[in-house]
Amino acid sequence: MGYLFSIIGILLLIIVAGLFLYTLFISKRVELGMPPEGAFLQVQGTRVHYLEQGRGPTILMIHGLSGVAQNFGYSVMGQLARHYHVVAIDRPGSGYSVRHPRSSASLAVQADVVAGVIDALKLDRPLVVGHSLGGAVALATALRHPQKVRGLALVAPLTHMPRTTPAAFAALTIRWRWLRTLVGWTLAVPLSIRQRDKVLDIVFGPEQPPADFGLRGGGFLGLRPSHFVGASSDLTALPDVLPQLQRQYPTLNLPLAVLYGRDDRILNPQEQGQALVDLVPGAELELVDGGHMLPITQPDITAEFIHRMMQRSSAN
Repeated sequence: MGYLFSIIGILLLIIVAGLFLYTLFISKRVELGMPPEGAFLQVQGTRVHYLEQGRGPTILMIHGLSGVAQNFGYSVMGQLARHYHVVAIDRPGSGYSVRHPRSSASLAVQADVVAGVIDALKLDRPLVVGHSLGGAVALATALRHPQKVRGLALVAPLTHMPRTTPAAFAALTIRWRWLRTLVGWTLAVPLSIRQRDKVLDIVFGPEQPPADFGLRGGGFLGLRPSHFVGASSDLTALPDVLPQLQRQYPTLNLPLAVLYGRDDRILNPQEQGQALVDLVPGAELELVDGGHMLPITQPDITAEFIHRMMQRSSAN
């Protein structure tokens, strides 16, 4: 019996080692093929990677769960850079932004990092754009640092604790850091590759992801263990702060608008979008035909929405 257990143990070690080496190979291949496109700055122990284009009044963009700055760089950023100074960041733990090992993934900490970016780059009260989880970070930034934010343009934002975790993100609900790291370096990348079409159908549906999303939209950057660990940390940290933010929404006193796809399969437009504007005086909700990834699937509509909010916030 002892001999059998030894054989099983050796086989398990071989499998784990194989998964680790495969994950390392894919991760390095992605990083070689898609090196950082922007610049870096150090904020509160976090090495923040950001993209920057254009001149004029500033728009600061924050991507969603398991996303990267290139989600905006796909098209929206370039359109807006014709008229504005546009900055898109990789949130802490996402893309090429490296979160401090002892730093929390809470919305409060992420908001403080965003405020630090605003100060470090001297952005002078930007319009803050948040997509999905980035919407929650944008709201936290406006609540914690109201003097630093001109207004909020939120695209399919997370604003309230969801009743259930979307199926596309179920694998991220790991609360133990050691297990999160183990899964990230063994199972996460192979399973992501195997289930890619299924996950993209949920995240983008009912629209189709563009064929060049992996490269041009930064999708392949998600095939790295650090990205899985960062996204899992983000998701499991939501209950720490988001319920508190919900109670503070009526105190927001700045221009705020929300853009949502009617057929969003990740977040419910009524439970997230309408529920927010009902609490914030003067807030507006705009519904369009489409799903969750509007910055990628409908960049013209998204850019025009942000442009209108920039004009509105500048008039206040």
